Amino acid sequence: MSAGTAQPDAEPARHNEKPNPSPPAAHQDPVANGESDRMVPGENTPGLAARLPRGELAPLYPDAGHEGIFHYHDEFVAQALGLPES
Repeated sequence: MSAGTAQPDAEPARHNEKPNPSPPAAHQDPVANGESDRMVPGENTPGLAARLPRGELAPLYPDAGHEGIFHYHDEFVAQALGLPES
């Protein structure tokens, strides 16, 4: 099975899984995602930010997939620099 066929086959099963609990983090965690991300669906992003004790949700980047922070690097860096230091 090639990587090109394995990913689409794995996606339906992943969407039915319950999220794994995340270990607590001592620092601020920016959580960013593209609205068209196929690896980590955009609708899962707020839940991830909520599970992190100091998660900071960035807006979902429009017309971006998993690489959203690279397409919208100016916005992401500005948000990250604005987070308080631990």
